[in-house]
Amino acid sequence: MKAKKITTIVLTALASLLPVLGGVMKLSQSPEMLEKLSEVGVGSYLVPLGLMEIGFTALFVYPKTMKIGFILLTCYFAGAIATELSHGTAFNAVLPLALIWIAAFLRDASIFLPGKVTVAN
Repeated sequence: MKAKKITTIVLTALASLLPVLGGVMKLSQSPEMLEKLSEVGVGSYLVPLGLMEIGFTALFVYPKTMKIGFILLTCYFAGAIATELSHGTAFNAVLPLALIWIAAFLRDASIFLPGKVTVAN
């Protein structure tokens, strides 16, 4: 049981670190980030994208808002994957998304495997 808890904490930390670092890089408006995002047409949205990444991650880390944070991060990275697909660039959003899903499953499996629904008679 202790090993699962440690694994969950480590994976949640990794899953949270990637979007936060990406958000900080966007907020700092580094030239590399500006150039890469300008190629796909979203270079002028660096600050809102960075704030969204950090905000959604904060919701994901906090236990009471983990499910909404999970949904928002999934949508954010799904949009990033769609943008990467449409512009033929590398799939950089797949790793954070996979880690977020694994961490969410370890933290609360009911997101993916809901219990039996009982119908009141």
